Amino acid sequence: MAGAAFRPAGDYRSSYAADTRIFDTAAGRWWCLGAVAALCLLPVVSETTGFDLKYELSLLIQIGYLGIAALGLNILVGFTGQISIGHAAFFGFGAFASPFLNNNFGIPVFFAVPLAGVMATAAGMLFGIPAARLKGLYLAIATLAAQFILQDFFGRADWFSGGTHGAPAAPFTVFGVAFDTDASFFYVVLAWVVLLYLAAANLMRTRDGRALVAVRDHYLSAEMMGINLTKYRTMSFGISAFYAGIGGALYAHYLGFVSVEGFTILFSIQFLGMIIIGGLGSIMGTLMGTAFMVLLPEVMDGLTGTLAGTRIDLALGLKENLAYLREVAIGVTIILFLVFEPDGLAHRWRQIKAYWKLYPFSY
Repeated sequence: MAGAAFRPAGDYRSSYAADTRIFDTAAGRWWCLGAVAALCLLPVVSETTGFDLKYELSLLIQIGYLGIAALGLNILVGFTGQISIGHAAFFGFGAFASPFLNNNFGIPVFFAVPLAGVMATAAGMLFGIPAARLKGLYLAIATLAAQFILQDFFGRADWFSGGTHGAPAAPFTVFGVAFDTDASFFYVVLAWVVLLYLAAANLMRTRDGRALVAVRDHYLSAEMMGINLTKYRTMSFGISAFYAGIGGALYAHYLGFVSVEGFTILFSIQFLGMIIIGGLGSIMGTLMGTAFMVLLPEVMDGLTGTLAGTRIDLALGLKENLAYLREVAIGVTIILFLVFEPDGLAHRWRQIKAYWKLYPFSY
């Protein structure tokens, strides 16, 4: 038909910039902006309508600071191919570093949080330099050593962490305004999540980001192309530790107190679970996996309450063994994802979008 406008079928990308853009479509960008705007309205709705959303906000805050730390681990493991089972130690380093700067040097919390990330980066680089020449099981053992070394350091360094007594963490303040409630601190965490996730997405579009992926895909080919393996492996450790340090600092100032008992090897395994369930090498999947791992214990609590007094409760002793069942659920979930969905929730989400994009001809 003359004068009729036709939309071309298919996906035509005529430039590298179009191929590496953060959002595939304008609709995706607007959906993301709308989701952030809706999250910003949650505390307002809670205060103006009388609905008590403190519990929901606390879960979102937890997803936020854990999601930041998990993204750092995904940059190291998912994008660079370097295994690490000591991520909780760097998370703890940031959690202790920010109160240390604030309590001992009077640095405002607003500046202590990013400085804690820088200090965690230095620690990550310290362990990353020797680990950069290792791979496979040897690298896993090296990061395990980092976990136990830093964990022992937290328990003995009274001047830094308060030792076995722990350390107090002051509320987050900006120009004398304290963000000491869930409704106010939620905005602090949300701002850091948006900033660091955008930074990670843009990093993967740069030359350095492509180099990290090349090291993961085939390190020998990457080295033949002139990529410095030691440099980029060490860099990935530093970036990973920076994200962990920021997440740990936000965790500390949210709770108001930091104790050495919280940063064990089990916590490191939970971080690995987050990125495996969400999807290795996926920025969006990291947040999805973190949300899954945070909400899984809540689901277990709800299931326990539903089954209370039933034969299942009497047979398994759900209330008495709830903590144990939580760990079992996490382990079983990781195994099921490795077997049935190794690419994680992000891959499943892409398949669902592709199905509805082509519906009803999705075959």
